[in-house]
Amino acid sequence: MSGHSKWSSIKHKKARTDTQRGKLFSKLARAITVAAKEGGGNPDMNHNLAAAISKAKDFNMPADNIDRAIKRGTGEIAGASYETITYEGYGAGGIAVMVEAMTDNRNRTASDIRNIFDRHNGKLGSTGCVNWMFERKGRIIVSKDSGISEEDLLDLVIEAGADDMKADDEGNREVISDPSDFMQVRKTLEEHGVVPTAAEISMIPQNIVKLEEQDAKKVLKLMNALEDHDDVQEVYSNFDIPDDILAEMESA
Repeated sequence: MSGHSKWSSIKHKKARTDTQRGKLFSKLARAITVAAKEGGGNPDMNHNLAAAISKAKDFNMPADNIDRAIKRGTGEIAGASYETITYEGYGAGGIAVMVEAMTDNRNRTASDIRNIFDRHNGKLGSTGCVNWMFERKGRIIVSKDSGISEEDLLDLVIEAGADDMKADDEGNREVISDPSDFMQVRKTLEEHGVVPTAAEISMIPQNIVKLEEQDAKKVLKLMNALEDHDDVQEVYSNFDIPDDILAEMESA
């Protein structure tokens, strides 16, 4: 599994701490609101909304918060009007970075994101400069200790609509699907008693850049700064970082 995937697991673990929960709930609510605004408030008819709700539940977001976020998106209750913007750029070592933001002030957010790149040895690029290096996919991680054999798991997810499954360095399985099939694959797993350790619609890098220690630390600072911005929903990249450096960041 690439450093990007390890980073994704670490940031989700960090987000479960109490100090981060308030900011996380705000971001999750914003994602639900935008999904409801763009595709309607029925998750059965809007797979982006279904995925956003599912992610919110993974982090134990209260049902009332989810319901209010949907109603803000459908206009049933008043709220700020957000738009989705994607920023693309580069980090130390030439890595590609994609930033998905939801904002009610495009100029403010663009200025903030550019400053973050500049301060952390990166460079904000033009639209499309790195997008071609990524593919939007559903991504589900199943623990090696889930109790289901690799063969049975593969049969199960392929029948449910998944595109591929592979093992990571530790023996966990990564199930990849089209975004439109993501919720069906997850539902099928849970119906068979298989609870994912992580599940999200993500931008999967098509190539990986291995980083040395000096660049790795610069990249982690950039990723942390971007993730910490209130308007940033997701940060994707294509780096690979040694396990000891990531472990150091996880314990910080």
